Amino acid sequence: MTDPDRPSEHVQRGLYYDELEVGARYLHRPGRTATEADNVLFSSLTMNTQALHLDAAFAAGQPFGQRLMNSMWTLATMVGASVSQITQGTLVAQLGLTDVSFPAPLFHGDTLYTETEVTAKRLSSSRPGQGIVTLRHTGRNQHGEVVALATRTALMWCTPDTPEETP
Repeated sequence: MTDPDRPSEHVQRGLYYDELEVGARYLHRPGRTATEADNVLFSSLTMNTQALHLDAAFAAGQPFGQRLMNSMWTLATMVGASVSQITQGTLVAQLGLTDVSFPAPLFHGDTLYTETEVTAKRLSSSRPGQGIVTLRHTGRNQHGEVVALATRTALMWCTPDTPEETP
């Protein structure tokens, strides 16, 4: 029963398998500005001592002339940006990442903007009430230049009260 004197409650969540449409694009906002602290902390936490991330003097003599953001930070942040809009509470498990590339560098002070396209989906043949979704993440800097791409396969819950389709 609904109490007219009490405001309704809404739980933030991602989208269920049934709510995702192949071809739909999700623009995740706000973007995330990469900082030197992000780069040093992430590189240190992951034991990545690459001088291109940590040594300004060394990086100054390399082709990009400055430190690069750790590409794994870029990947993790790109995927993370999609969580609240797509998979929060509706993901069973991440199954894999493929076709990961970094066509342009990301530097301290750049802002990473992410979009996700649903490229495929099918019901699971072995896990009733779940479906497999393929997501294509694209990360761009503040100039619109593509800095990261990744294809992610995710096992998603179907809407709990929706009757299951036959594959």
